[in-house]
Amino acid sequence: MALLTISGDPASRWEEVAQAVAQLMHFELVTETRLAQWMIEEFGETPLPARAWAPAAVAVLARLAREHPLLIALDGAEHLFRPAPWVLRTRITTSDAHRAGKLMLDLRLEKSEAQSRLRELDAERKRFRKARFKGASSASAEAASFDLTLSLAHIDAAEAAEVLAAAAARRLDQQGLLSPNAADEIEFEMRLELAKRGIVPAGRARVTRASFGHPSEEMFANLLDFYRIQWEYEPRSFPLQWDKDGGVTEAFTPDFYLPELDLYVEVTTMKQSLVTRKNRKVKMLRAIYPHINIQVFYQKDFQDLVFKYGLKMVHS
Repeated sequence: MALLTISGDPASRWEEVAQAVAQLMHFELVTETRLAQWMIEEFGETPLPARAWAPAAVAVLARLAREHPLLIALDGAEHLFRPAPWVLRTRITTSDAHRAGKLMLDLRLEKSEAQSRLRELDAERKRFRKARFKGASSASAEAASFDLTLSLAHIDAAEAAEVLAAAAARRLDQQGLLSPNAADEIEFEMRLELAKRGIVPAGRARVTRASFGHPSEEMFANLLDFYRIQWEYEPRSFPLQWDKDGGVTEAFTPDFYLPELDLYVEVTTMKQSLVTRKNRKVKMLRAIYPHINIQVFYQKDFQDLVFKYGLKMVHS
């Protein structure tokens, strides 16, 4: 995978550098506007909570990286992906005097007005990054988030683009595209994080379709929705024990039924007392109803289910 991120200080002309680098390297340019449109297609028109934005963005970008090397040009892009040989996180900066001068020219401001506007832009950027990216507000954290910083104090945007393209080519030339398996892993991790936050894909009705007994069940339902796996919540109870008159004294209602897979699923927590009780009932159900396909799912099992069934449905 070859992935280059570029961001910078307000009025530092970093967007111009990003556009020029994308043309030089033939990378797919991902801007805030383009990414916003792709995320609307994936998650719908309702704005995502600020802290859910990053995993949603990474889920979309991982899929795009299967087909194109990406240049992600948006504020905070360096926080989207972990440090890796296949990513180069770059920052474009320049002096405050140069930035104020650009505002004077672009907005036709006096020097004092441009300096005041620059302070406002810097404060807005700090608030934006703090809301969207955890831990991104401190100066030390920001400096550590970049692999390369390039100043425009003494070179223009075109020259900076050539320098950056050369550095990126040296770092990323042998990386290739993101493999399908790696993309699936990243996408699943992000979708699981979104499911935990209650984020659902576009097309799902925003109404309460089930009264879930535990938050983990709703998370599992959200994850199934992401991968377009049909589900029913507690559709059937199975009698397990009867009294002498034939009355049911104990029954078991699995959490989910997946009709396309003919599979009942019981989602469990990590509490051992609950796990033991559920496993006992599942064992009894299998003994009494051997034709019923049922599995107890821990969170670690979600990925196995999605990779075995969900990804086939999504990519077919």
